[in-house]
Amino acid sequence: MDHPGKGNIGLLFSRNIEPSCAYCRYGVSLGYDEVACSKRGIMSEEGKCGAFKYEPTKRKPEYMRPPITPEVSEDDFRIS
Repeated sequence: MDHPGKGNIGLLFSRNIEPSCAYCRYGVSLGYDEVACSKRGIMSEEGKCGAFKYEPTKRKPEYMRPPITPEVSEDDFRIS
């Protein structure tokens, strides 16, 4: 992780990002898995080229499942 102690923020700003038109500075999403690239024209979201510049604000984070918590009851919150 590039940013130790920062939780998952290192995943968003990592230097080891796989190039993708979906989160490139030069692309604008058209929907239907297509991107309008100012350098290459219409591209697939999965496409990539040498002009790729990472834009972290376009990245959609993967779904993270909430942690499993133990079952609690009202008695756990009652002050005796």
